[in-house]
Amino acid sequence: MSETPAVDTVSKETESRWREVGPQTWILRDAGYRVNPGLVVGTERALVIDTGAGPAQAAAILDAVRELTDLPVTAVNTHSHFDHAFGNAYFAAQGVTDIWATARCAEDLAQTGEQQRQFVAELEPAMADDAGPHTAIHPANRVVDGGPVDLDLGGISVTLFHLGRGHTDNDLLIGAGNVLFTGDLVEEGADPGFEDSYPADWIRTLGKIAALEDLYDVFVPGHGNPVGVEFVTAQLYKMRTAVRVTKVAMDEASVDMTKAIPILPYGPEQSRALLIRLRTLAHWKWHKTATS
Repeated sequence: MSETPAVDTVSKETESRWREVGPQTWILRDAGYRVNPGLVVGTERALVIDTGAGPAQAAAILDAVRELTDLPVTAVNTHSHFDHAFGNAYFAAQGVTDIWATARCAEDLAQTGEQQRQFVAELEPAMADDAGPHTAIHPANRVVDGGPVDLDLGGISVTLFHLGRGHTDNDLLIGAGNVLFTGDLVEEGADPGFEDSYPADWIRTLGKIAALEDLYDVFVPGHGNPVGVEFVTAQLYKMRTAVRVTKVAMDEASVDMTKAIPILPYGPEQSRALLIRLRTLAHWKWHKTATS
């Protein structure tokens, strides 16, 4: 077996499509939704990180992968949101037998996938309507449940691990050499998405990610450009401030909580989403205490 990863000679067109972020590690440019499909190529297998929002995007991702390598492919979902996991059925139909995610990610995709179809109408109309081939909701069939999982791609080992809740309750991190794929736990160029989040846990998880700076110096967000640890730390402090301000507003029972929105460090949409999410989590906690 050759010790050299099986990567074809990279043409200028292919080079413009892929951005190399580490040894034998790339992200695909302009994939839609500013998402960052990743690729790690060993001597025996290639790992694709996130499969896109449906069969059309998944086909584009896999076609781009084949510009770099013809090795067998394993896939992984960073979390259960449509833009990262709706391409699973297409990948499976193309012979990808192993799709990894956290156990909770597989459960949540099975539970919420049909509801999420509404979000892909513009980019993936067939997926939105469940009309056509490869539009089934297809949860991962290999799961990370508990400790980290190491995948040997041949000459390159990739680690899949969960550090805690944050953007969702099923966020998976993928470490490859000096590169850490963070999914939407880190977001560059836009505000974090709070709709399904656990903000207090998210802050702690970001702290754990930042503490890995001795292992990783390139952090690939789910959307946007790769960043350094300083960006991760800045997102942590910004989120901590936002959560503190919002909780103070919630504690002031006589105050309209929406008045906190203009002073939060995010745009109106995600400020409102943060407020609603914290209020919902507080209600769940109260209800659980009251009924226990």
